[in-house]
Parts: sequence; structure tokens; C-alpha cells
Amino acid sequence: MTMRADGESGLTRRKLLVGGGIGVGLLLAWGVWPRRYQPNLRPAQGEHLFGPWLKIAEDGKVIIGVPQSESGQGVYTALAQIVAGELGADWRSVAVQPVPPNPVFANSVLAREWATAFLPEKLGLDAQQGPVASIVNEVAQREMFVITGGSSSIRQFEKPCREAGATARSLLCQAAAARWDIDWEQCQVDKGFVTFGKKRIAFADLVVDAAGLTPPSPIPLNPSPRNRLSGRDAPRLDLSSKVDGSVSFAGDIRLPDMLYAAVKGGPVGQTILKSVNSKAATKVRGVVNLVRTDHWVAVVATNWWAANKALDVSAPVFSIKGRVADSGNMGDNLSSAIANGPGTRMVRLGDVDAALAKEAETRIFNADYTISAAVHAPIETRAATAEYRNGRLQLWLASQAPQSARLAAANAIGIDADDVTLYPVIAGGSFDRNFDNLIAAQIAVIAKEVGRPVQLTWSRAEDIVRDHVRTPALGRLTAALDRDGRVAGLSVRVAAASTMRELANRIDGQSPVKARKSAVGEFDALALDGAVPPYAITNMTVDHFPVDLPIITGPWRSLAHSYTCFFIESFIDELAQKAGIEPLSFRMQMLVDQTRLARCLTGVASMAGWDGGSSGSSKGLACHSMRGSHIAIVANARTSETGVRVERISAMVDCGRLINPDLARQQIEGGIIFGLAQAVGASTDFANGWPTVRRLREIDLPVLADIPEIIVEFIRSDEEPGGVSELGVPAVAPAIANALFSAAGVRLRELPLLSRGL
Repeated sequence: MTMRADGESGLTRRKLLVGGGIGVGLLLAWGVWPRRYQPNLRPAQGEHLFGPWLKIAEDGKVIIGVPQSESGQGVYTALAQIVAGELGADWRSVAVQPVPPNPVFANSVLAREWATAFLPEKLGLDAQQGPVASIVNEVAQREMFVITGGSSSIRQFEKPCREAGATARSLLCQAAAARWDIDWEQCQVDKGFVTFGKKRIAFADLVVDAAGLTPPSPIPLNPSPRNRLSGRDAPRLDLSSKVDGSVSFAGDIRLPDMLYAAVKGGPVGQTILKSVNSKAATKVRGVVNLVRTDHWVAVVATNWWAANKALDVSAPVFSIKGRVADSGNMGDNLSSAIANGPGTRMVRLGDVDAALAKEAETRIFNADYTISAAVHAPIETRAATAEYRNGRLQLWLASQAPQSARLAAANAIGIDADDVTLYPVIAGGSFDRNFDNLIAAQIAVIAKEVGRPVQLTWSRAEDIVRDHVRTPALGRLTAALDRDGRVAGLSVRVAAASTMRELANRIDGQSPVKARKSAVGEFDALALDGAVPPYAITNMTVDHFPVDLPIITGPWRSLAHSYTCFFIESFIDELAQKAGIEPLSFRMQMLVDQTRLARCLTGVASMAGWDGGSSGSSKGLACHSMRGSHIAIVANARTSETGVRVERISAMVDCGRLINPDLARQQIEGGIIFGLAQAVGASTDFANGWPTVRRLREIDLPVLADIPEIIVEFIRSDEEPGGVSELGVPAVAPAIANALFSAAGVRLRELPLLSRGL
């Protein structure tokens, strides 16, 4: 696909609207459009290509291409495990290679789930099935919607990975069968060998013959997705390189004659660079160049320390247009949005107004919950390396939206996106931070200006200032309890920025400021993800009140689930207490046709020795379902002189059929720690346009001494794999808040907890 720098790329709203208007006619036209895409997994000397996912070397090494960004979630290992398991490879011979965007790797699962951010409300809500879903799938593929996010990698790619392994397996079996003069279906595979009875030939000895054969149709998948590899623990493929330091992050790239750059922008918002002391900067030893744009300034030097020091002494001065970010004013914006509306109703069941009006028959309860802006703060700040030569840009970058990164770099220097070669690298954490591709534009401008390879690394302060924070939010919940203590009606109103609309606009190529302005006032169904409780409540409404905030917002680990679960599970606990019903029983009586979540609840209650959360027990309960997976958590917590002290977290998880149980455990445990961080910190206020925190030590992240005992158990399941990497986050904070109520009788309705003291 040729894509002009000033053209339109990605899953754009215009393309989807055109597709929705043409409907069946467009689908028929696409039906005759060629669907053959050339793999961009390139074979080296002695390697042979078996489709876009896989190549096998003549020495027997199996190299699996992975299009997803590896940021610690283990996607390199999990996807390789699926391919290698279906192939019948020896895990010791398996390696992975990151591959650039390709239509074959389009993430149609995520495209459908996020379509509400690209489309008007009605079309977006219809994107899961039918003609709209078909159009979204087609556009996602043809426009290379290659995105890592939403716990979607396994859900999207398990089947293509199985097909890739099965295709190569059938070709190797055909090659062996030709030598043995038998039907290839009689052959088996075992740890890198094709076998027939006592006969066996190594993949290495068959690869040349197999590469020239034609695969059968249909592709012969194994009867079960479980095999010697998939469904079992296997060592992480990225572990040894991380331990010995041989892995290359963006900041580890070294090119001949390379320079180093540091950059600084102004306050949050639409800022303009007014002045910079270039004379002071150039006096610092090692400084080579100073690059200015309308919105930021960068210093280029022979080492990063010199570049950053020169940047400080250059004392750039910025002006800002429009409103200045201030937490007090943003809190007023949230309250005003709910009070004055208008909101958009996403869910309406029964008649909530009637249920809330029956004051003689019900008791009415209200509660407001507030969430502070949360920062991502991965251990690796944003970094990129680039070289511009002869009108082409080479770019080394970790990005969750690599095609968008190519477009951002191309637009910044006026070249075609096809003239940008992106080399994906491993990320040192992300938590959705790496959807931000501003650094791709910056490094492109700097590389073109200096005419030499250059590496740009953001300081921690710059990384936090430029962060696309998780939106602050206000949840206003109202419920009616009948005389038996049952929820007769529930109203959930959420005021939050239209974050995923902003992200969609940025993926479409808009600047962060323009993307925010374009999203102002627009309904965002994804801002309500997780706000519909799993409980059988006859009368219920769920509304979104878009808020115009003077900050750039972006997805955060578990997206809106991180705050909507806090709203719902905290309020459910309050209602249980008002009804005089033990919290577990209160939830269980409302879980109709929610067998998997119910099993998680009863399982964790048994694990944790649930005592009903009685006064003084210090135990709190919360549960959640998302992305086809389910979790229930019991937290043991109390307050101390130093704040919140969490002593133990128990979790029962059902995320369907596991590809690698050890990886799943790592992700749930990591998510729980992330949820703990949300409960006690990981946030920032804003004053005079600046975040009030600039360093990791200022974010109140839990340190090793704060980490409680964590116990995770999985329910064995044959259901399709659900999302794992974000599942551990949402239910932790409400479980801790509920535990603190049990311990001290104080109901905390704000995140971080104790942010305003007791």
C-alpha cells in the first residue's frame, strides 16, 4: 500500500463511514480485490520462508515473526508457543523476530472492539457483528491496523498462528512422505522431527524440499489446540537476553557516527516556544546542534548527559494558548458535566426513574466516587533512534501503533510513509504509554536536521509532562433497595474525557492537541467499559457525560475498567452493608447466568478464608469480568501511620484456556501490583499547566517492602482464551477500599485512597 505523508492512513472515521454508507456494494467490491499480501518476514542466507509468520533455517532453527509489541507481557513467547506447538518444533530451537506492520497482521478483534471510537454511536455499537463488523475487518486489514492493546494478542492471533504452524508441518510431512513413498497424512511430528513408525527425519533435512511444495487446503489443524507446547509452561524466549543484557531497547541501538539528543516542551496544552538561550547551550562541551520547532527544542550532542545539561541551561520559555491545566478546575468540570449534561445513555433496562421514585417501597442511596489522573511511568522513558539519508528514514522504536508512528515521522519531515522503515524493538514497559508517537515525529525532525544518526531519550520529567494520562473521572451512582435488600434500580453516571476518541484521532494522524479538541463533547462508549455490572438488575441506566479537560488523555492499563470497576464494586459493597447482607452473598444472589464469575467468587472466598468482611476483619471483596475473562479478589488491608498497608491479596481467575500458565500468572500478579499502585498512588494533580509530579519517587508507587503476599489460582477451563494482561488491575483498588471499611469503618471513595486523609 502506498501512503502519502499528507494522506489518510489507518482505521479512519471517514473510511468507515464510507464503508457503512456503501454497505453490501463495498463488500462485493472488496470481494474481488486481491487479498494476497507479501510477507515482510525476510529470509536470510540458509533460511526458508513458510508464510508471513514463520521461517525455518537449514540448521533446524525455527524463527517466528511477531507483529505485536513486546513490553513485558510475554507476547513473543505466547505467540511463538502457539506456532511452534502446532508445528511440532523443539522449543530449544525456536527464536522470534519482530516484524514491521503488514495487512496480514491486522488486529480485527481490537478494531471491532474500538470501532465505537472511530464511528458514530449507532454504527460503532453495531461493529461486533453483521455488515458493519465485516467492513471494520476489511478496513483494518487493508489499512494495516496493527495495534497492540486491549489484551487482544491471543484472542486475535491464536488461530492464524495455529494455521501458520500447521501449514509448515504439512509441508514438512509431504517432503518426508515423498522420501518414504507414503501418504503424508501418515506422518507425525515430534520435537523437530517428522516420524513414521521408527523412521524419523529432522526438520533441518527437509526444509529445502518442503519450501517448494504447495500446502493442502484446508489447512490441517491438530484436533486440539493443546499440545506439547501450547497450554503448558515454557521458558520465556526474551528472558535470557534481558538477563545478560544482550536485548536491544530503543536506547541500546548504536550506529556509526551517532549523536544523542534531549528534548523539552512546554506546559500541558497548546504551547508555543518563545525563546531559548542558544549561546548558553552551545557552550556546554560536546554540543553539536540545537533544533527548534514551534513547540519544542532539542539539543544534540556527542553524549546524552551533555545534551540534557545544555537543554537545562538553554532555559526555554513557552507561552500557552487557552485554558491552563489545574486540578481544582478540572474537578469542577467533572461535577458540572454530570450536573448540567447532556449525557449519552449507553444502557437502559427497565424503568429506573420509576424504581427510584417508589420512596415508600425502597430506600434510595447515592454515592460519588472520584478518580485522579493517572500516569503510566514505565521504567523506560520514551526513546527512539533514527537515521535520515537520501530521502529515507530508518527508525528504531517501540510502538503499540507502529503504522501510526511511521505516519507521524513521515508527516513531520514531508516524506511518504513508505519511505520510513520502522524496526520494532522491545519496550521497557508501556501500560499503553507507547500509543504516543510524538517521539517518532521529533526524532525524524532531529535526524533530518543534523544529517547523522541520532538517538533521542526523554528525561523522566519530560516523559511525565508529555504523558497522555488516564482521565480523571467522577462516578455518580444512585440505587434503590427494596424491602428485601435487593437492588430495585441502579443509575450509573460517569463523567470522563472521551479518551478513546482522542486516541482514534491520534492514530488517524492528528496532533495530540487537535485530537483532544476533535473529541470534546463526543460520546465515548469505551469510557464506560466495565460500568455495566455483571449483576441481574432489572432497572438500570448507564450514562456517559463527556468532559472538556485541558489535558491530553490516553488509555491506561485496563482502560476505563480501572475506574468503572472501582465505582461499581465499591458501591455494591456499600449497598450490601445498607441492606444488612454479607457482601459475598449479596453479590451471589445477583449473579444470574454468570457461572464463571460466580465460581471465581466462591473459589477466592475459600482460598482467603472469607469471614464475611465483618467489622474489624480487614478483608474486602471485589470481582470483575472483562475481555472474556473473570477474576475475584479478596484483599487484607488496614491503615497505618504511613498510609494504607495491604497484607495479602488472593485472586481466583478464569481466563479460559491458557497458552502458557506461567505467563498468565506473571500477568495477573503484575496486574495486581499495578492495581495496588493505583490504590495508593500512580497519580498526579495539575497546577499552572504542569503535572505536580516529575519523578518516580513523587508518584507514591509501592516499593518492594509494600508488596503483600499475593496468591493466584486459576480455574481450569476449555473456553476460548480471554484477555489476561489487564485483568489483574481493576478489582484490586475496590477490594482494598472495601477491606479498609471492614477494618476501620471508614468508606473511601477517592483514588488514590487516603488522598485527602481520614
